[in-house]
Amino acid sequence: MSSASANGLTICQSEIDHPNWYVVYTWPRHEKKVAQHFEERGISHFLPLQTSVHKWNKKSATVSLPLFPGYVFVQASRRNRHLPLTVPGVVHFVGTPSAPAEIPVEEMEFLRDAVRMKRNIEPHPYLATGNRVRIASGPMSGLTGVIQRTATGCRIVISVDMIMRSVAVEVDAASLKAA
Repeated sequence: MSSASANGLTICQSEIDHPNWYVVYTWPRHEKKVAQHFEERGISHFLPLQTSVHKWNKKSATVSLPLFPGYVFVQASRRNRHLPLTVPGVVHFVGTPSAPAEIPVEEMEFLRDAVRMKRNIEPHPYLATGNRVRIASGPMSGLTGVIQRTATGCRIVISVDMIMRSVAVEVDAASLKAA
């Protein structure tokens, strides 16, 4: 196994050739076209789509829309990471100016499996740990709290300000809305 030195860091040859998952930002409404270009160029990619019914002029049609508008997942090694940027419609990688952010393999597998198994998948507002949320459905509907992630899912911390006490309750993430 050979290695190269870049900025004083030793990088193994296998790290340069090992493909990782990244996300590219595209021109508005160009996700499918970018995915088509990736396909034609042999660049491994993933564009999760959702099915939606739209109505125009009293007619309805089923359409496939990107689950994450403006983004396409792409797999590339460090050696050929520049190739997705040559595709028309790709603006840049998501990440810092110095390096694109790698998507954990587990997250990609979960997302790909959910789409492949045709689960009812739809966009949802991003709920970050620490944000205030409201339970929108179920027996605790209407309660607000602060979201926390756990190994088994998520829970919210509900505070009773009058007595200065809080409780943590396991909840279904699908029942939460931003407060």
